[in-house]
Amino acid sequence: MAADKQKEKASGEDASAVEQQRKGSVSEGELETVLGYKPELQRNRSLSTLLFQSLAIAAIPYGVGSPLISAIYGGGQLSIFLGWVIILILDESIALSLGELASRYPTSGGPSYWSFQVAPRYKVALAYITGWVWLIGNWTITLSVNFGFASLLSATISMYHPEFLLSDWQLLLVFYALCLFTFVICTFFNKYLPMVDTICAGFTALSIVIILIALSVSARAGRHSPAYSLGHYDTSFAGYGGFTFFIGLLPSAYTFSAIGMISAMAEECADPVTKVPWALSLCVPVGGFAGFFFIIPICATLPALADIIEAPVAQALPYIFHTVMGSPGGGLGLIFLVLVITLFCSISITVAASRCTWAFARDDAIPGAKLWAKVDERLGVPVNSLALVTVVQMLLGLINLGSTSAFTAFVSVGVQALALAYGIPIAISLFCGRKEVNKARWNLGQTLGIVVNVLALVWIAFELVLFSMPTALPVTTVTMNYASVVLVGFGAIAALWYAVHSRKCPPASEGL
Repeated sequence: MAADKQKEKASGEDASAVEQQRKGSVSEGELETVLGYKPELQRNRSLSTLLFQSLAIAAIPYGVGSPLISAIYGGGQLSIFLGWVIILILDESIALSLGELASRYPTSGGPSYWSFQVAPRYKVALAYITGWVWLIGNWTITLSVNFGFASLLSATISMYHPEFLLSDWQLLLVFYALCLFTFVICTFFNKYLPMVDTICAGFTALSIVIILIALSVSARAGRHSPAYSLGHYDTSFAGYGGFTFFIGLLPSAYTFSAIGMISAMAEECADPVTKVPWALSLCVPVGGFAGFFFIIPICATLPALADIIEAPVAQALPYIFHTVMGSPGGGLGLIFLVLVITLFCSISITVAASRCTWAFARDDAIPGAKLWAKVDERLGVPVNSLALVTVVQMLLGLINLGSTSAFTAFVSVGVQALALAYGIPIAISLFCGRKEVNKARWNLGQTLGIVVNVLALVWIAFELVLFSMPTALPVTTVTMNYASVVLVGFGAIAALWYAVHSRKCPPASEGL
């Protein structure tokens, strides 16, 4: 009798929680009941630490600086400055659109779970497709950060020894070392990571100020007029004619491409219904404002574009710092700041990628799911998922042994996959009249929401095309952008696994 009453009480509580979710006002204690997942991770993150983690993932000086060569091919100063302004507007539309979905369904499953919940039909298939694209994006964008560190380090060495460059296998070893270092930090020091993100935010702000002052004072390559600094445009390098400007958008778009990854931290945050969307929506304006203090002094002191094109390892930033400061020591001092920021970024983005992997494995959607879905009770971390992220990166890094454009491919496929994963639930929600997101506690309202969603989808569609293109023409087997090949390869693996397993095993959450 008592057991029956207890069951009845629990059933009533579940029904109440579901009703609250329907109204869009779920309290923190009811989230697990509504979303259908057992809480396994510590809720040790606040709005500020979530925002700091998103800024650490954006890593402005690295995000802009590492692929900066694309902006040089894209015409120089105009692409760098105006491209930054345009991307801030476009990526904020994505961030706001994701914020609504994250508020309605605050789970580490992110876009995969959102697609299932907002889709009226074909729920499992859409959730699976979105989840695999999301997973690919998380893996490859994390890979691009770690590999970018190795490339920056090689270009930094060349400041002192112009005749020496790390060979492909040496670059691979540096990359492997960083992957393993990050794995250790993320595994054994999880409770300190919110503090690490906070330190990263402060260090990044300080570094931007130092770089601003150093470049402005030194300016050994000369100072340009304001009109030249913000408007110079040279279409002679990429071979795309009038389309050249869009090639130069890659650095800015890459910087904020991973903003949605913060949604994977929803189950480690108190009151994620409001704090996750606020962190998403604030990342672009806060990071964008800080970015102006980084890109404007670079534009104002930029050396000849033709000389930058020949920079070692296709890394423009070390060459620019070296030339503008007038000495290897001065260049090293500035690039050291960027390398430290990249280390912080590697830690923050690996954490987010591991949570995405863990959440998708929890839904039995990848081979060996039970293994990857385990959380180490002592450490409070999905160690196996962290290991999988690390191993996948190290295997994909082998591509660099056969193509010197591997880094561009990693960057491009990461941006493409993340953008597509954002686009699927946004599109489904929009085409279904935004019924679900309008119930979220944090939402834009119907009219503004439609405008923002449409802008986000148009930009995502253009990104998918833009990041399939090589940086310059004519195309050779070496300069080819292999992003589409990597994306299709992963897609084939996902399709095969769906056919033999996952179509019969929908995700583990409520109704899945």
